[in-house]
Amino acid sequence: MAAPVLILDETDSTNAEARRRAEAGEVGPLWIAARRQTAGRGRRGRAWDSREGNLASTLLLTLNRSPAEAAQLTFAAALSVADLLDRYVPPALVSIKWPNDVLLDGRKSSGILIESGPSPSGGLWLAVGIGVNLAHAPQGTERPATCIAEHLRYDVVATPSTEDGAKVLAEAFDVWLERWISLGFQPVLDAWVARTPGLFGPCTARLSHETLNGIADGVEADGALRLKLPDGSLRVISAGDVFFGETA
Repeated sequence: MAAPVLILDETDSTNAEARRRAEAGEVGPLWIAARRQTAGRGRRGRAWDSREGNLASTLLLTLNRSPAEAAQLTFAAALSVADLLDRYVPPALVSIKWPNDVLLDGRKSSGILIESGPSPSGGLWLAVGIGVNLAHAPQGTERPATCIAEHLRYDVVATPSTEDGAKVLAEAFDVWLERWISLGFQPVLDAWVARTPGLFGPCTARLSHETLNGIADGVEADGALRLKLPDGSLRVISAGDVFFGETA
């Protein structure tokens, strides 16, 4: 059964709210969603546009897992967003770009940010932050963005509300979480690979201190990207901005 969903009218950041609750001893599982965020955050400290009508949400849960294991849930989060999009848009338009950008017709439709820390009651608290563009796409972003409202299927009556989006996302994530807990990471990784084009072909990786060009050679067992460089050496990339294709 999916975790309960708490809908807030406004908060600074659903991840920050989850952190505060975790550090106060709350263990979850609990989804925290907000109609508006005043200080939404993306990866690497980037601002996250949180206009009303979109979905800003965070799952707070506590696990007896290492941070490295818990990080595997970023793949489950991407699959959950893809499942959410499938409910409202033509599934052929939905894909994932390594590691967790869920694309809609080739444009960014969501953001995922996972944070963690030691739980006062033991184990690891986890804040799985997921933002989805339901009704609006932010302007002036580094990469082109879109939203569900721009791609609704003919049989879908209306763009999902924040409440509806949060409910569908919670149900989808619960499926992948249970699969991960009971069967391990491999089934999650296999499903993620099936939705992620470009894992074999020309690739540019922009890391914090260097830019690498080469040929993507699939992923490691933990989901890290394998990149073959022109000199024949292999680099394993765990994080970075990656661009696939001839124009990378």
